Amino acid sequence: MAALELDLFLCRSDNFGVLVHDPETGATASIDAPEEKPILEALERRGWRLTHVLTTHHHGDHVAANVSLKERFGVTIIGPKGEASKIPGIDKQVAHGERFEFSGRPVEVIETPGHTAGHICFHLPEDKLLFAADTLFALGCGRLFEGTAETMWQSLNRLMALPDDTAVFFGHEYTLSNAHFAVTIDPENTALKERAAEIEETRSDGGFTAPTTIGLEKRTNPFLRAADSKIRARLGMEKASDAAVFAEIRKRKDNF
Repeated sequence: MAALELDLFLCRSDNFGVLVHDPETGATASIDAPEEKPILEALERRGWRLTHVLTTHHHGDHVAANVSLKERFGVTIIGPKGEASKIPGIDKQVAHGERFEFSGRPVEVIETPGHTAGHICFHLPEDKLLFAADTLFALGCGRLFEGTAETMWQSLNRLMALPDDTAVFFGHEYTLSNAHFAVTIDPENTALKERAAEIEETRSDGGFTAPTTIGLEKRTNPFLRAADSKIRARLGMEKASDAAVFAEIRKRKDNF
């Protein structure tokens, strides 16, 4: 089975668009549909035809082009059962723990409520790919619009349980801002400081910071490191629960 081909590009102001293409079958999926024009340009550039849209959650900047892409290509739109009424053009509803196939490959559905109540991520275990949208970012996590800190912490733990070498594609290019915040929470983390410097260089050169990996995030992302003794000491929360430490980090980021 040939390796999947991926195309990463920006939509809107800071959304990532991602196309996933099987060169053997020609199947091509858009991970969310933030904006039609950049998606069409990427398809034309690569000579691909869109067959699927995999929707992670209902926010407008992730579903804006669903209907127009469906009208143009007749795509199959797959999205979260818990938000089906809010997903334009949805054809197939999926829930946590379910599997479906994309071009003969298994896709696992991981429910990650917190950013929205029914947010899902798509995990392709054979390809070591995770499409995390607005649950997990490089050095960050999504804002808690429809869930509690406890809920989001449980969701992030589901993602942390994936293999460390899983490549993670995320929904927004927020990484430079996230890095500036991360070093205020975990300033003694050498790996984080090195990564922050690399991110400064990447962004100054116009490069993208996606994908990341589960292992790299576990080592450097403060939102995944609530159990770390140095972070707990810095926050004065040595005896607090991991969820409470996470909640404090999220609160500080909201006000950063």
